[in-house]
Amino acid sequence: MRSMKAGGAFYGPKIDLKVKDAIGREWQLSTNQVDFNLPDRFDMKYTAEDGQPHKPYMVHRALLGSMERFFGILIEHYGGAFPVWLSPIQATAIPIADRHLDYAQEVVDKLKAAGIRAELDSRSERMNAKIRDAQKQKVPYMLIIGDQEMESGQVALRLRSGENPGPMPLDDFLAKAKQDIADKV
Repeated sequence: MRSMKAGGAFYGPKIDLKVKDAIGREWQLSTNQVDFNLPDRFDMKYTAEDGQPHKPYMVHRALLGSMERFFGILIEHYGGAFPVWLSPIQATAIPIADRHLDYAQEVVDKLKAAGIRAELDSRSERMNAKIRDAQKQKVPYMLIIGDQEMESGQVALRLRSGENPGPMPLDDFLAKAKQDIADKV
């Protein structure tokens, strides 16, 4: 019996794609393998143009290997800080006070309507705690919303890296986010 490290290709010819993760470990992901065993085991047959029964060839194909392994490698590779286009939550609206909640919800609704994965942090926590939590969750964009932003139709952009580009019109942020997603930044 072959060792697990060597793989389990015992049916027939096999092509594997192996990748190294962020810490240098090698993993098998994609594979194509000809299987001569299962058609015999299950007595598989088909009738060909000549009217005679023939045994089929079976090909196993796994483009990404196991999904769990693929996502595990992806998470490790990015350290959980997915690029904007891949991030489960792309933007979090963070209202400074309860009076900013309605405008913050409008911002989130507009982002969602444009296809941006956004959420509203409506908890009654302090703003700094909300920012810290969004950074821990590695959300690419934090949109801080206070009186000035609400009155001028803007958002104050903060990046998960801690950079603070500052206030900008909501439409400008939306255009930036859509471009970053399209460019797979």
